[in-house]
Amino acid sequence: MTAGTLPLWRAWCERHGWVDDPGHRKIHGTPIPLAGGLAVFTGMAVVVLGGMAAVQLRLLDPLAVDRLAYGLGRRRTELAAILVGALAMLGLGAGDDRLELRPAAKFAGQAAIALLVAASGVRVTLFVPSVAFSYGITVLWILSVTNAMNFNDNMNGLCAGLGVIGTGWIAWHAASEGQYLVALLSLLVAGALLGFLPYNFPRASVFLGDSGSHLTGFLLAVLSILPHFYSARQAAPSRWAVLYPLFLHAVPLADLASVVWIRTRAGRPFWIGDTNHFSHRLVRAGWSRPQAVLLLWAVALAAGAVTLVL
Repeated sequence: MTAGTLPLWRAWCERHGWVDDPGHRKIHGTPIPLAGGLAVFTGMAVVVLGGMAAVQLRLLDPLAVDRLAYGLGRRRTELAAILVGALAMLGLGAGDDRLELRPAAKFAGQAAIALLVAASGVRVTLFVPSVAFSYGITVLWILSVTNAMNFNDNMNGLCAGLGVIGTGWIAWHAASEGQYLVALLSLLVAGALLGFLPYNFPRASVFLGDSGSHLTGFLLAVLSILPHFYSARQAAPSRWAVLYPLFLHAVPLADLASVVWIRTRAGRPFWIGDTNHFSHRLVRAGWSRPQAVLLLWAVALAAGAVTLVL
């Protein structure tokens, strides 16, 4: 669905001037349409709404309908908040693409969306019996992953590829615990991003834009909260399993921490972009841009695989 609608969104962006112009710290010499986020959201939303309609009309296998209907019934409010939050995050990023929002305004918008999701019941607890703590750590997590993915939208294919890998690992863990709705949602996001990648890597005819990177980061953050990485029903339960998402998103989170540290030590605002991301440092070390992206994808895959042996 993403691949099918992307040429339409690309033409729409070109017609309305929704493009990333060449300039400071940019390597492209011509304007590139910012159609990726719109296409990814379309690919995801159409399938979600179509799937919900198929379940309601019982157009699928009866066993599949029963399992999905159970999950939809239990998580109806949460799913509605996730869809609304995804649309809001897409809109916030689009506003930044068009108007270059002030950092405080963008951060406030991200926090408001994260609070909406937390209020719906999608929250991190970390075994701390405090609602205030749960709200705080959930908002912090969503803000961190969203901005980490936004920071990693700095080289063709990097952000989308990391999104595919992260959602793929989430789907694996959810399916292994019988959480089929979460697994399907994760695979859906992975598929939507995969539909975008051929247009963006190794050469880019479209960009995700802030709209797409905000959307990708938000979905990664929220989908990481939904699976039960720890359950007392498991054969050998370990409470440390709740930290698995740190491994699943190790590359973008480590990159975020690294550039914030570098910018803070240099006395610069951490939200002002530079070329100190992992991808940029690899290029300075002699790697080509596609090679740097492929290496970071490989590291992300390996970091996620650690959760299989812990």
